[in-house]
Amino acid sequence: MINLLAQTPILTNQLGLGSSDIIVQILSLLSYLFIFVFIFYGQRIQMYVMIREVESSLFKLKVMKEDARKTAIATIKEIGKPTTDITNKVDRYLEYFTIAPQSMDPAGIVNKLDHILDVRDERMKEEVKVMAPASDEVQVYNLENTLEAAMSLNFLYKVVRHYYLQGKKTLSLYTIMQLQMILPLVMKEAEAMQSALKAFANGQPIGDGAGPLIAAKLMHGHEIRKVSKDCVAATIPFEGRTAIILKAEGPGGNVGKPGDGVETLIKENKGQIKAVIMIDAGLKLEGEALGEIAEGIGAAIGGPGVDQFKIEEAVVAEKIPLYAVIIKEDIGDAVSMMRKEISDAADKAIERVREVVKERTKEGDLIIIVGVGNTIGIGQ
Repeated sequence: MINLLAQTPILTNQLGLGSSDIIVQILSLLSYLFIFVFIFYGQRIQMYVMIREVESSLFKLKVMKEDARKTAIATIKEIGKPTTDITNKVDRYLEYFTIAPQSMDPAGIVNKLDHILDVRDERMKEEVKVMAPASDEVQVYNLENTLEAAMSLNFLYKVVRHYYLQGKKTLSLYTIMQLQMILPLVMKEAEAMQSALKAFANGQPIGDGAGPLIAAKLMHGHEIRKVSKDCVAATIPFEGRTAIILKAEGPGGNVGKPGDGVETLIKENKGQIKAVIMIDAGLKLEGEALGEIAEGIGAAIGGPGVDQFKIEEAVVAEKIPLYAVIIKEDIGDAVSMMRKEISDAADKAIERVREVVKERTKEGDLIIIVGVGNTIGIGQ
């Protein structure tokens, strides 16, 4: 044995192979093997790596939606004082869905959608009242918003799980790849919903309440009246003009129906309204500063489009100019607790509204200023 080992270097030298040459040949063989594996199995390896990444995000989503469910149940028990177990009712609530009206013939679709949304809203509130019998009207709105946030997280988790299982079952690289590419945006939205859940459960103002906050500041100390479902208004002097300030009725989590509100105010003052100015939170682009103010033209309002349609119809019928002022926010800022930058931007937005009013209207004119958004935690 000893003699054989001793002779190995001699044999290697006789064959003309040094130790460095052997290493080079081994590395060459490994590189060829790697290329071979990559050519025939590279796509599958890539898919398994993607699947692992998706599984990690899916697990996080599952934890988020379970935490949201528990938070919703705990909040209802704390505020609503139910006498029976509400777990099954909450689970049933989280599975609710809304079917959009048939759009093959678009004539009248806005009225159909408006009706469906009204029925949905009433049904949801009735369910909350049954689950939380001790809650008042403001708390019912807040609990409904809490459940809506939990419902969104539940839906996100189920959609991601669906495409993950489909891609894994069929070993479809492109299904998994598309899912992996949009996951950062999905997770960002999920984290925003998780933040919203805490704000709704505690009844605290959120970033989307920038519009109602500005309206509340303008109408503070003046007589408030109800003009449409869940919407209130106040008439105030403003830069030598008369302004009717409109917002959702607070401080419950409520967006109201500003479309009906604007329609009502225009009909009440037929031929007298000289401008409508809408204030809302606007989605900022990456790189833009939080709370930045921008001015534009048109109906500054999100949602399914019913209120935007009604406002546009009302102003077009009377040939009323429609202006918009927005406070720029990220999606996470819009649904989480209101940050200081947004609160501070409210006064800057009021100054921008003053500039618009002085530049685009005359003294003595009658105008409408609408604060659009969720008014949770913000009174009149």
